Amino acid sequence: MPGGFEQRIALVTGAAQGIGAAIARALAAEGAGVHLVDIADIPESNRPRGATAHRCDLSQRGQVQDLVRSIESRGAPIDVLVNAAGGVCGQQGQPIEKVSEDGWRALFAANVDSAFWLAQAVAPSMQRRGHGRIVFIASGAGLRPSLTGIQAYTAAKHALVGLTRQLSQDLGRFGITCNAVAPGFVRSNPATERQWESYGEEGQRRLVENIHVRRLGTADDIANAVLFLAGEKASWISGQVLSVDGGRS
Repeated sequence: MPGGFEQRIALVTGAAQGIGAAIARALAAEGAGVHLVDIADIPESNRPRGATAHRCDLSQRGQVQDLVRSIESRGAPIDVLVNAAGGVCGQQGQPIEKVSEDGWRALFAANVDSAFWLAQAVAPSMQRRGHGRIVFIASGAGLRPSLTGIQAYTAAKHALVGLTRQLSQDLGRFGITCNAVAPGFVRSNPATERQWESYGEEGQRRLVENIHVRRLGTADDIANAVLFLAGEKASWISGQVLSVDGGRS
């Protein structure tokens, strides 16, 4: 296969919908064995043929360790980790004085803690085998202020970018690459649909006009970038954050 995914096992989080579901489909289509993970039930329609679905709260280190241990105990160690879990957790932008401690911490748990616990869980097996691919779904909000106006989301995605680069340094000598994809605005789930509607007709027009290719991205656009970074042709690419935003950045 062009991407080299035959006989590879991939773990894809945030797979119940949107970008995560698109990544899972793309990896399965390229021959990978895919494990789908989400905190919510994963609809049958978003389960590629042969994929196995799991429920897990990825912000909980113990649950993540148990999940990875269960998968790898079946004799199929994880070759590719794609963490698309995270997001705004239902929050909306608000003045700084109104941000609660619980709200702040919830976004770090969903976007940063989960990524670290996953990498920590899959790294030992990857190190022993001398091969692994880790791809985090970051955001344009990890490179500049966020269109959402949510301070914790922006800070968490910046932290995820930093974690990507640190893990690249820590794990690279074991044959493990770690990269991130920073999507532009993609209408892929209920939260992004609400955000899109909030802009109104004029705001939507301005957003699209600021994209060089003059269109919004799709979940499949992001999945295509992940396939590249997770494949063998990207074996000398690590510690990078690939903006997939139609040129907006």
